[in-house]
Amino acid sequence: MQELSKVVAGGQFRMLKEPLGFLKLLEWLFAIFAFATCGTYSGEFRLSVECVNKSESDLNIEVEFGYPFRLHQVYFDVPACKGTEVDKVFLIGDYSSSAEFFVTIAVFAFLYSLAATVVYLFMENKYRENNKGPMIDFVVTAIFAFMWLVSSCAWAKGLSDVKLATDPDNVIEGLDVCKKEGNTCKDLKDPVISGLNTSVVFGFLNLVLWTGNLWFVFKETGWSAPFAKYPPAAPEKQPAPDAYADSYNQGSGYVQQDSYGQQGGYQPEYNQQGYGQPDPYGQQGGYGQATPTSFSNQM
Repeated sequence: MQELSKVVAGGQFRMLKEPLGFLKLLEWLFAIFAFATCGTYSGEFRLSVECVNKSESDLNIEVEFGYPFRLHQVYFDVPACKGTEVDKVFLIGDYSSSAEFFVTIAVFAFLYSLAATVVYLFMENKYRENNKGPMIDFVVTAIFAFMWLVSSCAWAKGLSDVKLATDPDNVIEGLDVCKKEGNTCKDLKDPVISGLNTSVVFGFLNLVLWTGNLWFVFKETGWSAPFAKYPPAAPEKQPAPDAYADSYNQGSGYVQQDSYGQQGGYQPEYNQQGYGQPDPYGQQGGYGQATPTSFSNQM
């Protein structure tokens, strides 16, 4: 159990959420429905033959048939209305080829879908190695899609023939005893063919699934890479207007700094003599004088 738990834990179950794995799971399921509804079918119909002599009549004749629908081997007893004499009547037709072909394709599709699902879940790396896995998967999927088309069409035609051969009215028309005057033949029960109709529906549903899955398998092969259209390269981003201004100033040699900077414009030195007074009552600069000037000697 521990080893099984490790195997389950190592599985890539995310593949079942992707179209490739999800469709393969549906193919596996629908293949089961296809061969189960056809391969396990058995039906019957009933009719009655009433002779002029009531004692010779048989009012409940049951005729059973089923897969693989070799109807020419199915027979039933009918009173000949001649005392105790009984006629053995066989149904008409052998439709086993189309039915068995349909069931065979369904069984092989079931097995392949199961194997492919296991590979997707537990051997994804080997599946994608050198694209060999997707290539084989694509070829096999294409073959099965074609086989579903052929087998479903063949079985649909075979089923229509089975319906005609097992229709009690058609069977009564072929009985000699029912053609004699005074004898009465009646249809008591028709066969239930709904299960066989369902098998044909599942056959064409499998055709749709396998054909649709071709695209998702084809994408994994890498064959579409040479035909892929890559988006054009993005245009180079244009520089901002400020970058143009900087390049212009550097190229022309003209540098304009702040109008109130240190190099340009008028820069009065308020700390020099004449205007700058560090102390309101200082003795240097401005209008203040350190010592009075005397002109007496010059006189």
